[in-house]
Amino acid sequence: MNAAPLVALVGNPNAGKSALFNALTGARQKVGNYPGVTVERHSGRLALDDGRPVELVDLPGTYSLDPGSADERVTCDVVTGRGGFERVPDAMVVVVDAANLDNHLRFALQLIALGLPVVVALNMVDLAERDGLTLDPAVLERKLGVPVIPTVAVRKRGLDQLRAALTGIVGGTTARRPDRVPDIAAVEEDIVTLQRRARGIAQAAVIAESPGRRWNHWLDAVALHPVAGPVLLLGLLFVMFQAVFAWSEAPIGWIEAGFAALEGWVSATLPDGFVRSLISDGLIAGVGAVIVFLPQILILFLFILVLEATGYMVRAAFLMDRMMARVGLSGRAFIPLLSSFACAVPGIMATRTIDDEKDRLTTILIAPLMTCSARLPVYTIIIAAFIPDRPVWGWVGLQGLVLLGLYVLGIVGAFVTALALRRTVTKGASSGFMMEMPKYQWPQWRDIALGLWGRTEIFLKRAGTIIALTTIVLWALLSFPKPPEGSGISPVDYSVAGRIANGLEVVVRPIGFNRDIALALIPAMAAREVAVAAIGTVYAIDDPDAEGGQKAITENLRARWSLPTALAFLMWFVFAPQCISTIAVTRRETNGWKWPAFMVGYLFAAAYIMAGITYWLAVAVGL
Repeated sequence: MNAAPLVALVGNPNAGKSALFNALTGARQKVGNYPGVTVERHSGRLALDDGRPVELVDLPGTYSLDPGSADERVTCDVVTGRGGFERVPDAMVVVVDAANLDNHLRFALQLIALGLPVVVALNMVDLAERDGLTLDPAVLERKLGVPVIPTVAVRKRGLDQLRAALTGIVGGTTARRPDRVPDIAAVEEDIVTLQRRARGIAQAAVIAESPGRRWNHWLDAVALHPVAGPVLLLGLLFVMFQAVFAWSEAPIGWIEAGFAALEGWVSATLPDGFVRSLISDGLIAGVGAVIVFLPQILILFLFILVLEATGYMVRAAFLMDRMMARVGLSGRAFIPLLSSFACAVPGIMATRTIDDEKDRLTTILIAPLMTCSARLPVYTIIIAAFIPDRPVWGWVGLQGLVLLGLYVLGIVGAFVTALALRRTVTKGASSGFMMEMPKYQWPQWRDIALGLWGRTEIFLKRAGTIIALTTIVLWALLSFPKPPEGSGISPVDYSVAGRIANGLEVVVRPIGFNRDIALALIPAMAAREVAVAAIGTVYAIDDPDAEGGQKAITENLRARWSLPTALAFLMWFVFAPQCISTIAVTRRETNGWKWPAFMVGYLFAAAYIMAGITYWLAVAVGL
């Protein structure tokens, strides 16, 4: 007895396939609006208009015939007759999202080229019309050369017409293979031409379009342009880092004034001794030196949150995908790496979305090179001390330009490292990446405010726990034992911490580092911001009569450090391993200590080498 004809339900993620499958077969299946909801083979029975039964199989959503995951590979193998699937579908129902037609038609054109009988379900036409888009199915039918049926799966609209179209294209009950299995690699190499063809067909089918949708297309023509797009992205980053310095000056002054008043009150209230030194030289000088950078961190996150809310961040991912592919990374790595600009811990955890193990491991190993927000206090205090606050080209500030350069240097370092890793320890083929482009929209300022408040809570909690505890321990190590009265010996050099730092200085002196830097490097492993707190505590202990705050630290840096040393210190923090939490989460995500040890080793080696090169080049040119 011959099996019933097999009809495959195929399409991009988010096209509404599962909803259409449920409506046609009456089966109960989970329906979601995110990629990957259909990860298994689901089938059901459907009766055609002439009474013949067919088996309808709901295949996992995918973007092209070049699979990037196991479930996408199942879809491609079924429709092309590969991978052990001997029974090729007798027909396909290709489901496309009417509101996102040009992107979905790209895959539809590939499927039509297979040579199987096809009917296109133009799904979610109600949502497209609600968004101001009206399409002509007859034009699509003529351009594609296959039946096109408008449907609204969740409301069971268009099902009778779709069933009638299937009755017409499903011939017999014998399974057959397509006459020609296309060269998938050749199809993917010409993906740009395929996208242009899909966009042309979609535009020809438009009857009416709202001004908002036209604006969306116009903005994408600029934001996604191969030349204008990267220029726009670099311009936005440039403005962001200029704002970090320009907009934060007044709030930083307010915070410094608050801590100065608090320190004055402590000095006036408490007698000179252990407790006053702990509060003034330890907590206020250390924690205050970090909290003063909160405005700059919030300005940075304000830009990031606004870019995410407007829909631009996905466009940035699209632009970066081409560059990342050149170093062997998948575009799926962009979001984890982007998350690492806030903190490497959630960035490394976000790599779970990457299916390819070599891609995922590479992304984990380079995530610490993304400049996390904890590095910002270190960068800004050194830049404020050694880089003049003057314009370069009119209104362009030199300090903001240097900060942007440090972030770009971290990205370049990550990409170079990824290229080296993908050709050695994580060698393997890179996978493709497709993404949906959301509509541009105005940000909801309430959501932006909540995001900034959440970031403030995280920062202050970190300052009140890890940074405060580390600062207290460091203050104790710097305060005891005390030098004999009238000896003239520096309290820091005589202390336990000073003696440890003097020993470590021997190791780091060749790259231009002094005792103060050697002392700051150890507690900075707990949290990067502690490097600033450590320096502030060192100078408070060394000169207890001096005023505190960022201004005092800046003046001490200028007096005690040379410019080559400062540049080498910045270079160290571009490459050095991040905090202990980053190492711990790497161990958890890689199920062992092998890769965390490798990561820490190569990052320390890179930091030492790059800091040394920077120092000796700066000395050689006379800086």
